[in-house]
Amino acid sequence: MVLFPNCKINLGLHITRKREDGYHDLETVFYPIGIKDVLEIIQAPNPEEPFSFSNTGLAIQGNPTDNLCAKAYQLLKKDYPQMPSIQMHLHKQIPMGAGLGGGSADGAFALKLLNQLFHLDISEEQLIQYALALGSDCPFFIINQACLGKGRGEILERLTLDLSQYHFLIVNPGIHIATGWAFSQITPKPIEHSLVS
Repeated sequence: MVLFPNCKINLGLHITRKREDGYHDLETVFYPIGIKDVLEIIQAPNPEEPFSFSNTGLAIQGNPTDNLCAKAYQLLKKDYPQMPSIQMHLHKQIPMGAGLGGGSADGAFALKLLNQLFHLDISEEQLIQYALALGSDCPFFIINQACLGKGRGEILERLTLDLSQYHFLIVNPGIHIATGWAFSQITPKPIEHSLVS
């Protein structure tokens, strides 16, 4: 089974405070964009085979077991041990370190794909909680429509926002910026005007 995880843009971003858990409270509008990765999951032909993850396309740095797609499988496997071993392949096209949420999308779509493929009957609300365990942006991709995001980004309110009459130009200068570093450079301040007021 194959799904096509899409990226997102943030229409405005307020960073309101640094939390005791190290994360930041924010307000933003998440909006899905049609640049996509390709994620395929199949059941391993031999039940005794261990889980495997591979990727093509853009090079992904780090240990493959740290990829959010692999973590999504391990997360569900804990609660659904009957889930068989799988082979997972990711073709990476969304630029990394660009604020587009590509890795978050891949992890969230892996949860959705596993839920569909193995008929786990996990509700959307449960999927959002699993996604939050993967990362702050991940819950948005479970809903995957325009949302006002608050808290770490996991408090989501669906918005009636249709920008289909507009064309988006996404420019990738090839500069990788780590999210943690970027947030550490910000001085939080209270919101003067909400993005949706």
